[in-house]
Amino acid sequence: MRGSYGDRDRDRGRDRGSPRFGSSRGGPTSGRKFGNPGERLRKKRWDLDELPKFEKNFYTEHLEVERTSQFEVEEYRRKKEITIRGTGCPKPIIKFHQAHFPQYVMDVLMQQNFKEPTPIQAQGFPLALSGRDMVGIAQTGSGKTLSYLLPAIVHINHQPYLERGDGPICLVLAPTRELAQQVQQVAYDYGKSSRIKSTCVYGGAPKGPQIRDLERGVEICIATPGRLIDFLEAGKTNRRCTYLVLDEADRMLDMGFEPQIRKIVDQIR
Repeated sequence: MRGSYGDRDRDRGRDRGSPRFGSSRGGPTSGRKFGNPGERLRKKRWDLDELPKFEKNFYTEHLEVERTSQFEVEEYRRKKEITIRGTGCPKPIIKFHQAHFPQYVMDVLMQQNFKEPTPIQAQGFPLALSGRDMVGIAQTGSGKTLSYLLPAIVHINHQPYLERGDGPICLVLAPTRELAQQVQQVAYDYGKSSRIKSTCVYGGAPKGPQIRDLERGVEICIATPGRLIDFLEAGKTNRRCTYLVLDEADRMLDMGFEPQIRKIVDQIR
């Protein structure tokens, strides 16, 4: 499952003025003096018959959603300013319980006093839980992080347990250290109820602790592209990933990360 989430109202002028190369925040040449990032990585040729099978569709339409008429669905989307493209898009959910989240996820949502899903969550949960490839675009502060992390937690808990050195199962790529750290905090808050381990991998910080986290095994890795490529080239993480998110994908492309993103995606089954 691949997800891409972007901010439509970010300050583009600020992005253009930010450092693009040689950045200490995990930029395209972070931590490198010579050569191109990922030049030693070769595209994997996967034999899908030999790879372990994995499940990615965990969505069952709730009876309340099933009974919703097409007119009611269109009216809800109009009211919430939800625009969809593509075919076979499931109906949005209106209440959290309609997503059939496990109790450990619902407990954390109730602790946070969330009343109902935001628009990106209402339409994004059914898609992500179905294992569909999707692009989600919404404003800052609209709950995008939870819209991909909660389905990721469900996905992870349906996969075989990690062996030492395994992982990650979920990879979130982010353009900056600050965003990566914010996502990691949310992953920690929601993952601890089911003992899901996460780590944050970014440039401008010592590699030792980050490598130790990966070697111990983490289910979720939030990373900036430059530092993750360093670790892939060094063989410090393996190819267990079956759930990929590009957070603020548009911003990463603006910052010149496309070659690094392609290198990383080539390492994923």
